Amino acid sequence: MGKIIISSNATLDGVVQDPDGEEGFERGGWFHQFVEGEDLAAWAARETEEVLGAEALLLGGRTSEWFASRMLTGDDADVRVSRAWADRVKSIPKYVVSSTLDDPRWSHATLVNGDVVKEISELKENVDGDILVYGSYQLVRMLTEQDLADELRLVVFPVVVGAGLRIFDGTSGSKALRPVDTRRVGDRLVLCTYAFAHGPRLQPGNPA
Repeated sequence: MGKIIISSNATLDGVVQDPDGEEGFERGGWFHQFVEGEDLAAWAARETEEVLGAEALLLGGRTSEWFASRMLTGDDADVRVSRAWADRVKSIPKYVVSSTLDDPRWSHATLVNGDVVKEISELKENVDGDILVYGSYQLVRMLTEQDLADELRLVVFPVVVGAGLRIFDGTSGSKALRPVDTRRVGDRLVLCTYAFAHGPRLQPGNPA
């Protein structure tokens, strides 16, 4: 049975938007404000270890295209984390959720565009291991609301940006999570791991 793991970087106030500053968000670029030297090496080592231990990637269409545009150019633009990370991302089975894409462009990629909840549920049944979700925040919202996500791994950056897209923006009701582990990544970053509690969702105004 597969386990769907949402893996993301976020600021202290929960913003996940435009960490690289490439999307034009006026408060973007917060990743590079604090990650360099040994911190960057520790972050890259964690990212590489995570993807090497995974069996599949589950991506939204826009996130898939974002990665493909940078990793299929034939130059070193694909080495955003490490060579081992890039090679694994290219070779790992990828499942791309999109109603607009005809061709995900990746090798080893399968388009998910029918009954998405049913197809992802079947994917969990058929994959033996971790299924990583990068970015894909509309997909993250759906996975959360449909009780399909199993774990959240959040690398927290020591910066407050005050505005921007947060990872669970727009999710209906409340969702309980259980802390699993917390550890430092380098000197400045913290990896927080939570398990999703599958069951009835808490609605606003209802007691826990």
